[in-house]
Amino acid sequence: QVQLVESGGGPVQAGGSLKLSCTASGRTFSSYAMAWARQAPGKEREFVAGISRGGGTTYSTDSVKGRFTISRDNAKNTVYLQMNSLKPEDTAVYYCAGALYYSGSEIRRYDTWGQGTQVTVSS
Repeated sequence: QVQLVESGGGPVQAGGSLKLSCTASGRTFSSYAMAWARQAPGKEREFVAGISRGGGTTYSTDSVKGRFTISRDNAKNTVYLQMNSLKPEDTAVYYCAGALYYSGSEIRRYDTWGQGTQVTVSS
């Protein structure tokens, strides 16, 4: 099983950009479908974006379409989330997650999680 470590979060002003990275240990990263999820204070964790094992298929929740882009580099064992045109409502802890036997937007079916990185968007 891989271990996931996120980085790249921090404070940013509305309209700005951040790029999150999630690096996996182990040799089986390319066997995992990957996703980004987020959890704002007092809210449930929600799916943000996902990517297939080979990177050929991506999908995202409607609220981030056109602003966030998920990508992966299997040679570097890393998945990215490029976030543009950030809004205060994007403020949350962002988690990356991996799934060996699933690929989709149901985050409960992802079985490997990182520790999260805080993104704070100020108006």
